[in-house]
Amino acid sequence: MKRKYRWIITSLIIAIVTIVMVVIAGYVVILKPNFANRSEKQAYIYIRPGDNFDDVLKQIDTVMTVGNTTSFRLWANYQHLPEHLHTGRYLIPPSASNRQVVNMFSSGSQSPINITFNNLRLPQQLAARLATYTMLDSAQWMSAFTDSALLAPYNINTAKLFTLVLPNTYEVYWDITGEQFLSRMARFSTSFWNGKRRAQAAALGLTTDEVIILASVVEEETNKKDEKPMVAGLYLNRLQRGMLLQSDPTVKFAVGDFSLTQILNVHLAVSSPYNTYIHPGLPPGPIRMPSLDGIDAVLNAAHHNYIYMCAKPELNGYHNFAATLAEHNRNAAAYHRALRQWQAKQKQK
Repeated sequence: MKRKYRWIITSLIIAIVTIVMVVIAGYVVILKPNFANRSEKQAYIYIRPGDNFDDVLKQIDTVMTVGNTTSFRLWANYQHLPEHLHTGRYLIPPSASNRQVVNMFSSGSQSPINITFNNLRLPQQLAARLATYTMLDSAQWMSAFTDSALLAPYNINTAKLFTLVLPNTYEVYWDITGEQFLSRMARFSTSFWNGKRRAQAAALGLTTDEVIILASVVEEETNKKDEKPMVAGLYLNRLQRGMLLQSDPTVKFAVGDFSLTQILNVHLAVSSPYNTYIHPGLPPGPIRMPSLDGIDAVLNAAHHNYIYMCAKPELNGYHNFAATLAEHNRNAAAYHRALRQWQAKQKQK
């Protein structure tokens, strides 16, 4: 009888010890903090298409200290992580466990990034900016921006990219694709073009794309926020009267030289649909990415009868406006006198 009890007690002890050992082993492999940052900076792991588990381990080793690599491999293999790696940018928190890290990589629970863009002139500049923050390089972004199949659902072409892509700060994922990016831009564009703004555009006799195109011209003419509605009103007057816009910034865009300080006859004669000295109406696309304030300035354009503008002789960035050519010529003469005087002073320095 005593032997029987002794056997039962021994069996219970063995079972308890085994359970404790299993629990401890499970804790070590699954739940115990196993990752530590090597610096005060946050540790990010970037998984690209084609990366395998060993590639990920090597990358982890460059930015973090792994307490027990064997336990991480064991849990990763048990969870079939090598076959289920997801591309992405992952923030590994200090003291993360194997389970936390494996779950992130296998589920694609990556950390979003914020991208801000504005003041861009060309799709190539947008591509370069996106390449700084995302998995795709600038050539891949440009491939997306010139892909007619990707652009077709939004009724745009490359020249009209900035009628869809509006300046803002966007939360996206590092491995965002061209298709996903355009869809994200469309969601914001839809929210921006609410009922009020659409009604304002219709009242001006413009489509939303035309409002953006005109805003891009206005913002190249002036960087003074309080003057933008005046400039917008001037161009609307010219459009409504069937006059050529004769906008110097559109000529700079047509020539491809934004540094031009003086527009010459050779520039005015350039054959381009963006040359509003030759072609009536608006350019075929925006000549820059206009600000949201610039778009609203067009929608809230000032009502006046001006059809000419010229920089003020004070050289302060503002303009004088005129309703007649004679008045405009006087404004232009005053500006050129002031400009010559300023240039003469600069030479004396």
